[in-house]
Amino acid sequence: MRERILLFIILTCLGVFLYIFQNHVNTVVGFLILCACMVTYGLYSIAATKYQKRKLKKHPLVVNENYKPFVSIMVPAHNEEYVIANTIENIRAIDYPNFEIIVIDDRSSDNTASVVMDLASKYDNVHALIREKDAFPGKSAVLNDAMEVAKGEAILVFDADATVEPDFLNKMIPYLEPADVGAVQARKIIRNSDYNFLTRCQNNEYTLDTHLQVGRDAVKGAAELRGNGELIKREAINDIGGWNNYTITDDLDMSTRLHIKGWDIRFCPDASVYEEGIIYVYPLFRQRRRWLEGTIRRYLENFGDAISSQKMSLRAKLDMTIYITQFIMPLWFMMEVVFRIIRLVTDKICPGAYSLHNVLWSSLVIASAVGLGFLMAIRYALRRYDLIPRLEALKQAFTTTLYMLIIWFPMELFICGKILFLKKDMNWGKTAHGLVLEEQNKIDSEKIAEKDLQAVE
Repeated sequence: MRERILLFIILTCLGVFLYIFQNHVNTVVGFLILCACMVTYGLYSIAATKYQKRKLKKHPLVVNENYKPFVSIMVPAHNEEYVIANTIENIRAIDYPNFEIIVIDDRSSDNTASVVMDLASKYDNVHALIREKDAFPGKSAVLNDAMEVAKGEAILVFDADATVEPDFLNKMIPYLEPADVGAVQARKIIRNSDYNFLTRCQNNEYTLDTHLQVGRDAVKGAAELRGNGELIKREAINDIGGWNNYTITDDLDMSTRLHIKGWDIRFCPDASVYEEGIIYVYPLFRQRRRWLEGTIRRYLENFGDAISSQKMSLRAKLDMTIYITQFIMPLWFMMEVVFRIIRLVTDKICPGAYSLHNVLWSSLVIASAVGLGFLMAIRYALRRYDLIPRLEALKQAFTTTLYMLIIWFPMELFICGKILFLKKDMNWGKTAHGLVLEEQNKIDSEKIAEKDLQAVE
């Protein structure tokens, strides 16, 4: 109920602001001022990143070879029989002296539990945790259960489809050592990015996120965890009371609560975790719906604590505020268009003075500003982190911008409506893994069957 009331207040204030602004000032000017502030902050983060890079060249990070905390690697698995064995085999190859792997079967209805048990019996450092069918649902509850048996001073969380390089932990651990650092996030990359248009756009979206996370890390802002490839100190987890069982985005919720408690979150772009991109439209919308709803809800839930926190740094608060504006912009745009159309329809005093041309011009300016900002940011990220040639980077940035605007704009309106009018649920829209492998197996089976039939004939 508190989330609902706070969101209603925010939307009401935004609506009143726009109504007053439209009658006294051109709202396009206000919107462009907001865009200019975001661009300025973006350029500042780029400058900070370049300064940090030059500083590290002159004074490389000194790695304390004696800092080798025992790490408990947790891998939640729900109906993951197609991928979980390969994931565990990959994780076991990590070149690090002190770690254990805890594989948690979360109420699976397929053969995941038996695969997990086989892995535990096969390897000494792999432990199986089989949750009861009536256990509390959600990834947060899974991780809280695993914490009860974990021995590590640090907790590393992987999704069931994750793959990493052997030096993954050796790159991550130095970032975790400082006393004020509570967690470190690795870069996420789509493993099957060349599969189709959707997977390519998802990978470009992740590359943009890498660019933003690097910038937030450079300005000592509010860098965030991303669920897959997150390394967290046990001390920090205990300080915030563990994962929140009542959130649908465990990583984002934990990020905010860590910042509120004064913990810094670092981003390590040199350590990459590869995961499977979603190849179908509907599952992609379900995943993004969960991400967006979890993002908005965690801000609504923790808004008061973030504002009043004495431990959260001013930079983190400012960075979080700037980040929140990206969710305000779509609402601003949609409310702007609605208000202008209403004024156009109800304008009887001076017919024609408030023309359709003005409405379309205003909307076009706003949409162009948002789209251009996304396009330039994505192109820069693709050039910087994926080393894509200029023209190809521009093409991919254009298509990815359309992809993101089509997904995020209408979805934000839907999520706001859901929070306002529907009861909160724990349907976190689990992402299905192994679909590419499953399809390939079907194709291979069909080819074998066809060859057998030809041999018989």
